[in-house]
Amino acid sequence: MFRQRGVSLVNLIVTLAVLGFLGVMAAKLVPAYIEYFSVKKMFAAMEAAGDFKGTVREIRHSFELRNNIENVQDVHPDDLEITKEGGETVVSVAWSKKVPLVSNVAACLDFFVTTAPQQSQ
Repeated sequence: MFRQRGVSLVNLIVTLAVLGFLGVMAAKLVPAYIEYFSVKKMFAAMEAAGDFKGTVREIRHSFELRNNIENVQDVHPDDLEITKEGGETVVSVAWSKKVPLVSNVAACLDFFVTTAPQQSQ
């Protein structure tokens, strides 16, 4: 006798349910990460253009102009923390995004972008 092989209907339904759940979670979380990468891209463009060499007001204005183009909703020019370290201007921003997932369950995502050089350990 030959034994049948393959995927049973129950296994197929469970697999599709798990994939569907993961797809919905990804669809809800991806926009927050897109904004994070947009802010990183704006900082890189500002650094390449030399916008960080200006005054605090000029840096905030440059960020606001780029923010209008990128349409980032969670970060505003007033959220930027601008300091001087070692004679260089360091701009950083930190924000949290709460994404509702299912019913009363939400994901709290914390983001941080800075222009400070990374210190090796």
